[in-house]
Amino acid sequence: MLSKIKNFKFTNMLKKIIVLLLLGVVFTVKAQDTTQTQKRVKLDGVATVVGKNIVLDSEIAAYKLEFEQQSEGKLEISDCEMLEQIMERKLLSHHAVIDSVEVSESEINSRVEQKIAYFLQQLGSEEKVYTYYGFNDMADLRKEFNEVEKEALLVQKMQMKLTEEVDVTPEEVRNYYKSLEDENNLPEIGSEIELQQVVLYIEPSEKETQRVIDKLEEIKQQVENGDNFKMKAILYSQDPGVTQNSGLYTLTRESEFVTEFKEAAFSLDEGEMSEPFKTDFGYHILKVEKIKGKQRDVRHLLMIPEITADQKKKVKDSLESIRKEILTLKTTFDDAVEKYSQEKETKANKGLLMNPETNDSKFDLTRMDPTLYARVSALKEGDITDVFYDENRQGKQMYKIILMKSKTDAHTADLIADYVKIQDLALKKKKEETIAKWTKEKIGDTYIKINKDYKDCNFKNNWKKESL
Repeated sequence: MLSKIKNFKFTNMLKKIIVLLLLGVVFTVKAQDTTQTQKRVKLDGVATVVGKNIVLDSEIAAYKLEFEQQSEGKLEISDCEMLEQIMERKLLSHHAVIDSVEVSESEINSRVEQKIAYFLQQLGSEEKVYTYYGFNDMADLRKEFNEVEKEALLVQKMQMKLTEEVDVTPEEVRNYYKSLEDENNLPEIGSEIELQQVVLYIEPSEKETQRVIDKLEEIKQQVENGDNFKMKAILYSQDPGVTQNSGLYTLTRESEFVTEFKEAAFSLDEGEMSEPFKTDFGYHILKVEKIKGKQRDVRHLLMIPEITADQKKKVKDSLESIRKEILTLKTTFDDAVEKYSQEKETKANKGLLMNPETNDSKFDLTRMDPTLYARVSALKEGDITDVFYDENRQGKQMYKIILMKSKTDAHTADLIADYVKIQDLALKKKKEETIAKWTKEKIGDTYIKINKDYKDCNFKNNWKKESL
């Protein structure tokens, strides 16, 4: 997304709206009083007023841009259709306030800080973040982010409130399936697979690890004796971002940094340096440059112990032997996971990989990571890959083998075989119908003002409150 946004020429109005679209929701302008709002804002800049929320013309344009980017130009939506989607959100957030739906400051702040931490990791410093996106300072940026996240939470919690008691019976699931079947509209279920893996990590020698720790302690001593930490980071740090930010990061306790890094940062006073400590990325020392309320500016230096070709070969040979034991039936894949695998996350689940998009073990073969797809797409059920080298996002080196635990060919949805999927679809439809019914009812007793430019829109709902 950042790469797409970089080439966009921001207007003063759109530059704030587009950055907030990165959060996944539309920028909202709140009105203290509907009448006063219409006096303050040019009428031709306001598309609609829903309760105490207004929708600007520029919001519609920004939301359409986001929609087109998300669909990669494959889907089109008119201004009227987009406006109706936005009005539905405004109606939900308006009535969430009326119904006293609670959104705590801690919830909002947590989400805001997570998003800001992401942008900081992308751009390197607070100044770069707020300048890049056209804000005056971080306070200005946080104010906008707070409004956006507050509305997003209000909408989310109002939807949950309206549908918390909605459920589907087996009979409703069958009826839903039958209706799809009668309409010749049964969904196609893609080819799905389940995968198990055995992972062996490639670790540096104790001697090499100690060399790195000794070097960090030496650098720490030199800085304490007057050398410049920033220059040391530029010279020695193996953090890929060091060329952009010289090892400087701004973080809070909610920031998406590894736990060990945050613990080190928040255990020190301003100006203090840590002892060498380990994370999944390697070994660090850090210095707290400045404390600003709940935020800390810290500069760190990362060094990664080197791994020799001999160490890699030993690990690869070990996994080759394990694979041979499985293929010759001397052990099972499950037992090999339990006995040998070193990846905690998958070992606790018998080596089963979990799909991060669905939180279950099934992967749609056509929507997998391309690298993993290339490894497993040709496997039959029960086949095992050759031993192969891999690295995780932290740069941890490892060798793996993967078992094709199960494989289901692409097919038209079947009520028995795909009952859980059909049930989820039926429940989703029922929840959407519940919210749609509520929307129709609430439009009638909510103040709604639509700009003359949108009077010719053919909305699904009676937003114009015309006599039927």
